[in-house]
Amino acid sequence: MSLPIFTMRELLESGVHFGHKKERWNPKMEPFIYGKRNGIHIIDLSQTVPLLHQALVAIRNVASSGGRILFVGTKRQASEHIANAAKRSAQYYINYTWMAGILTNWKTVSNSISRFKELEELLNDEKINALTKKEILKLTREYNKLERAIGGIKDMGGLPDILFVIDTNKEAIAILEANKLGIPVVAILDTNSTPDNINYPIPGNDDASRAIEMYCSLVERSILDGIEESLSKNSKDIGESSDPISTKDSKILEDNQQEAPKEMPVHQEEDPSSSKQSEASITTSPDGKDLVVEKKKRVISKKKIVENNSDISENNE
Repeated sequence: MSLPIFTMRELLESGVHFGHKKERWNPKMEPFIYGKRNGIHIIDLSQTVPLLHQALVAIRNVASSGGRILFVGTKRQASEHIANAAKRSAQYYINYTWMAGILTNWKTVSNSISRFKELEELLNDEKINALTKKEILKLTREYNKLERAIGGIKDMGGLPDILFVIDTNKEAIAILEANKLGIPVVAILDTNSTPDNINYPIPGNDDASRAIEMYCSLVERSILDGIEESLSKNSKDIGESSDPISTKDSKILEDNQQEAPKEMPVHQEEDPSSSKQSEASITTSPDGKDLVVEKKKRVISKKKIVENNSDISENNE
C-alpha cells in the first residue's frame, strides 16, 4: 500500500469547498477563503490539498511507529463515520460525548474503563440470570452509558499520540486537553473555526456527511499504510538479524571443538621394499576408514609372503 491519493476534483464532488454563511465566518480563516458565492464563503482548495497531504503523512508516521490515533467527532453527521474508520484501522474514537478529563485525568478514566469491562463480563455471564430484572436493567443502563462515553477507547491502554478532530468548535475541550499535554492535533477547519492551537489544519467543510466520510476514509487508509510499513520494516529487521547459530550456541560449539580428541595418526611400518606400504599412513576417524587401512595392511602382508616364498623357491633351484 501507499499513502492514499486524492484529487481536487474529488474534494469538489464531496463538497469540501463549501463554507458557512459570511455572517458566521471567523476572520482568522480569511487566508484559507477563496471568495463568496450566494452569501456563502468558498474554501480555497489549492491550500486544502497540500495541508491535507501533510496531515495524512503525519498520521501515517504515527501509525508506522506504533502510536495511537484518536478519532474525535461527536456531532451527528460525523459520529458513524468516525467510529467506522477507527474500527477498520484498529484505532480509537470518541463519537458520542467528550467527558472532561479524558486526556488530562486519564487515571480516573482508566477506572471507568475497568468498570465498563467488568460490566461487560458480568452481562455476558450466565450468572446474570440470578439477579432480578430491576438489577439487570440498572446494570445494563450503566453499561450503555459507559459504552457511549468510553467504548471507543476501552482498549487504548494510554494517552493517544495524535488526535484527528472533526469540528474544532464542538470539540474545543478535547483540543484544549491535547494542547496541555503536547499531543498533536489534526483538525478540519470550516470558515467559522479558528486555526489556533491546531498542529495540522485542514481547511474544509466539517458539516457535509460526504465530506466527513472522505476525510475519515483518507485518514483510515493512511493509518493502514503506516501499519503495513511498520510490519514490513520489522519483518526485514528480523530477517537481517536472524542467525542460524546464536552467540551462545556458537560458544558451545567452540568449546566442544576444543574438548574433542585430536586425530591420532596410524604408525607406518617401515619397509623400503614396498612402495605401497605408505598408503597405510592415514589418520583414524569415526567413519570406519581405519577398517580400510587394516585391509590394506593385510594385502601388503600377503604380498610380502608371496614375494618371500618366490625368493626361497628361486634359491632352492
